[in-house]
Amino acid sequence: MASVGECEAALRDLASLLHKVDAELREQHVVDRTISCWVSDLKECFTARLGPDGLTGIERGGQHDGQVRLKVSSDDLVALTRGELSFPVAWATGRVKVDASISDLLRLRSLL
Repeated sequence: MASVGECEAALRDLASLLHKVDAELREQHVVDRTISCWVSDLKECFTARLGPDGLTGIERGGQHDGQVRLKVSSDDLVALTRGELSFPVAWATGRVKVDASISDLLRLRSLL
């Protein structure tokens, strides 16, 4: 099981990756959304904002009530951000659960 610190670092790594996406592409596909990520085995929630500037304002704590809600285990979160687990496979096998509108899912898919 990954630690809370490792999960927070993984989300910050994801933010760095999203920041490297071409700014025009981000602006085209991202609308301002609140994100919550429930790390099920740690019973910990991280919140952030996804917008044209990428993933910002990552904080530990808060409610699992973002406009886009993710549920994942700590090990899978770390594996996803390291490129050891592909998001489509994790989603298709239920290792990552996403609660978002279809339009938000399609936009996110364009970035990842």
